[in-house]
Amino acid sequence: MTKIVNPILRGFNADPAICRVGDDYYIATSTFEWFPGVQIHHSRDLKNWELVKRPLDRASQLDMRGEQDSGGVWAPCLTYADGLFWLIYTDMKRAEGDFKDAFNYLVTAPSIEGPWSDPVYLNASGFDPSLFHDDNGRKYLTNQLWDYRRKPSAFAGIVMQEYDHTRRKLIGEPRVVYHGTPAGITEGPHIHKFNGWYYMITAEGGTGYNHTVSCARSKSVDGPYENHPDLHILTSRNDPQSPIQRSGHGCIVETADGEYYMTHLMSRPLPGIRRSVLGRETSIQKVDFDADGWPRLAGGGMAPSLEVDPPQGLDVGPEKADATDTSFDTLDLPIEFQWLRSPEPERLFSLAARPGHLRLFGRQSIGSWFEQALVARRQTEFACAAETETDATPKTFQQIAGLIAYYNRSKFHYLAISGDGKGGRELSIISCNGAWPESSLTFALGTAVALPATGNIRLGLDIDGVVLQFRYAVEAGDWVKIGPTLDASILSDEGGRGVNGSFTGNFIGMAAYDLAGGDFTADFDSFSYKNR
Repeated sequence: MTKIVNPILRGFNADPAICRVGDDYYIATSTFEWFPGVQIHHSRDLKNWELVKRPLDRASQLDMRGEQDSGGVWAPCLTYADGLFWLIYTDMKRAEGDFKDAFNYLVTAPSIEGPWSDPVYLNASGFDPSLFHDDNGRKYLTNQLWDYRRKPSAFAGIVMQEYDHTRRKLIGEPRVVYHGTPAGITEGPHIHKFNGWYYMITAEGGTGYNHTVSCARSKSVDGPYENHPDLHILTSRNDPQSPIQRSGHGCIVETADGEYYMTHLMSRPLPGIRRSVLGRETSIQKVDFDADGWPRLAGGGMAPSLEVDPPQGLDVGPEKADATDTSFDTLDLPIEFQWLRSPEPERLFSLAARPGHLRLFGRQSIGSWFEQALVARRQTEFACAAETETDATPKTFQQIAGLIAYYNRSKFHYLAISGDGKGGRELSIISCNGAWPESSLTFALGTAVALPATGNIRLGLDIDGVVLQFRYAVEAGDWVKIGPTLDASILSDEGGRGVNGSFTGNFIGMAAYDLAGGDFTADFDSFSYKNR
């Protein structure tokens, strides 16, 4: 039997929420500061998944300009009822400090492709909201209740409130229905109803190496909820040698034939060190219900499995290789690419200004939280290679374009073409080593490498675990390594601020900025990415 191999969504795909519509399965995952918001993947066999939509694609739904790194879209919940898809999400405007400005919204659509509605504002009382549709047609919002007055933990319970879709508002009084387990930091609630029981599935223990999936149940939607006899149903914290770590944030789906599976987030730290350059990914586990009606992993215990049996009767095919090879010949950006924060992509890039090229409009610096001209895709394996080609002709050191490996404003390596101030061009390496919040830059080359004043320059990088090596070529010439090998492990959740403060993953792409006010643009005529 062909197995489902974890993770099923490789590279940064955190906080998965799964739902089924007929024979179709959908998973929604967090995108944080990357735009458009929320990734939705589709599958018919639970093994092979295709990215089909990012529904939050306009300013009325999402505008993250000015939001901090790892702010933005947190923990979406995707459900289907009454002929509609329902997507609940948090826009985390501020996560630092005791206050959390966590604005929760609802959008709906008749199909995954849309059209997706303008949002309904729900509340800002805490993050990680979800929507439960009961059998009687009533709907309930749950989210973490955040009490900034509490020390050391501001978690004040999982709060529930009824939602009236006709009036497009929450009704009645919110009430705390679940207080969690001693693991603490209870978040990411999902309510499921199976066999007459309401199951409260939550994430606990923080999103680091003590993360868990916890479970409680009740005969009434508003509780009281009784904790699972084992408290938790999945965690990696008892097996530090497992390749699957930081497992938590579960969501259960029932197949058409009455089998049960649970998606959850996890990470694959670099071997030998606890650094997750691929971010938090999505895995899936088979779940059975015991004689007392409690869900448990089908393989026993709480540890996640690398390989899982697929649903009975489904023909599960081989996985597709993850690769990008584009010459920007269409007017639509390939779906694997995203950009940062802004709902106005026309200010950042164009595929029409110069046919066959991606034109980046030099905006603010690579450290900006407002407008960055940076278009990139996820790194999905530890060993990979990327290449691009540009004829950018910056005039000064304040105008830069190039190839970048980017986690956030404090963690990146940038192979950058700039002007030398004498009518020529030069190539340098700009890095930020993860220091937070100072974001101090380092420069791997003592002296910049001179380039021809005009003509195409090819830029490349190779990543192998903790090692990143840049290379370049002039026109069709041979590749030349440039600079020393760099530490790729800083481009990780754990680098710098730490595992409970950074939530995305490494991206590789093209970037440009212009601090001279000279309307600098950079045209890229190709980009390729492949795993090795």
